Amino acid sequence: MRADRVYAYGAAAGLLGDHVLGDPRRGHPVAAFGRAAEAVERTLWRDDRGRGALHTAVCAGGAVALAVLADRAVRGRPAASFALTAATTWAVVGGTTLGREARAVGAALAAGDVGAARERLPHLCGRDPQALGADGIARAVVESVAENTSDAVVGALVWGAAAGVPGLVGFRAVNTLDAMVGHKSARHRRFGWASARLDDVVGWPGARLTAVLAAVAGDDPRGAVRAWRADAARHPSPNAGPVEASFAGALGVRLGGTLSYAGRVEHRPVLNGSGRAVGIGDIERAVRLSRRVGLLALGASVAARLLTKGRTS
Repeated sequence: MRADRVYAYGAAAGLLGDHVLGDPRRGHPVAAFGRAAEAVERTLWRDDRGRGALHTAVCAGGAVALAVLADRAVRGRPAASFALTAATTWAVVGGTTLGREARAVGAALAAGDVGAARERLPHLCGRDPQALGADGIARAVVESVAENTSDAVVGALVWGAAAGVPGLVGFRAVNTLDAMVGHKSARHRRFGWASARLDDVVGWPGARLTAVLAAVAGDDPRGAVRAWRADAARHPSPNAGPVEASFAGALGVRLGGTLSYAGRVEHRPVLNGSGRAVGIGDIERAVRLSRRVGLLALGASVAARLLTKGRTS
């Protein structure tokens, strides 16, 4: 069996595994990578961009190197290659857990328990939950679902299509490093610069595909495209901007505005300003849109791999 077909079947099985099982409950490979990255950070940390770049190279490069070795070990053995691709895809995508956490916050809001919703929100994003009321929490959840559809599902599938198992692992490693050190805290403003910039680069294609698919799969394709074109560039993140704007237009809601991270207030531009305010029911709509986008991304990425690899074989 051709290697591209083995990859296609393995990626589909891995995404199905995520849909059925969610993230592994124990021994999650991404968590293990995070612990290793923390250990490397303790050794290398200095308030310096060069040390941060070395940290990124060691951690992301090491993860990719291990993935390359594993991929070579199963080359020429379709069953083993299928199993490795399926297991890796299942480990690096997180769409089901994303939806589960979003729905848990939505259920707390629907029950009128804003306190429980605040306690649950940090499972999704780094917003300061104490600064948010029910409407602000609902907006934060929808924004997080939009952004993480790209980060937790589509981006990994894009890089898997481009580079197989090493692509899957590399994307998740870079994205995890960005979440760990790529923020503007006093400790990581310079040290995390390289991880943040690399994440911007590797996240670029997945973010644009996510935005396109949100327009295709959403209730208002024209509204999604209009919001994307009008507002995406105003967002401070080059990748979150297109995704959140497209989701906002597809769902017919307003996103963006004032938010707080660890006591730091940011005033972000409003996305899809003609839309209505986010309601509790929009959380479920966003989760369903995210799921449709993930399935379409699987189809698009597998088709691209089959077409490109088929022409070169």
